Amino acid sequence: MTTMTQTQPARSESLLDRLNGRLHEPALWAYAAIVLFHWVEHLTQAYQIWVLKWPRGQSLGFLGLWQPWLVSTEIMHFAYALFMLVGLIVLRPGFLGRARFWWTLSLAIQGWHFVEHSILQLQAIVGHPFFGAQGPTSIGQLWFPRPELHLFYNAVVFLPMVIAMVLHMYPPADERHLAGGCSCARVPVPTGKASAAD
Repeated sequence: MTTMTQTQPARSESLLDRLNGRLHEPALWAYAAIVLFHWVEHLTQAYQIWVLKWPRGQSLGFLGLWQPWLVSTEIMHFAYALFMLVGLIVLRPGFLGRARFWWTLSLAIQGWHFVEHSILQLQAIVGHPFFGAQGPTSIGQLWFPRPELHLFYNAVVFLPMVIAMVLHMYPPADERHLAGGCSCARVPVPTGKASAAD
């Protein structure tokens, strides 16, 4: 009687595993580049409104200078809010320790920001503004003008995201062991006698 050894087939690594392992760093850089480009939009619009004193209806940001229809429809804003939310969810497992807390905070705030854009998109789809407004209006717009409100939303999502990325790339000494298989961490290598003591 012969004994056959059964070998388990190697489990293939999922895209999510790769994005939170060996591809975490390039995925974060790509995500950050798109987020920064979105900031160009908001800061250009702010410059147009407060420095150039353009009418708000004509202050459409960077893309709006060339393609006004892109900015005046809700779909681009909704798509970006969805992209931000999905990116924060997908890349979250790669964050550990304090960095995960800040990334999760950014995710929670973006969740609300996405709800606001969903309300705006729904109004655009049904062709009827809510809250007795003249055009699509989010809940926050009941109290604050749209450019200022969404500049604020983007800022409060961006700030904890940046803190998370800094803590992830430069983890505190007590969290350096959490770096795992991610190439993001820029962990300083101890030198001299101090390295022997560590």
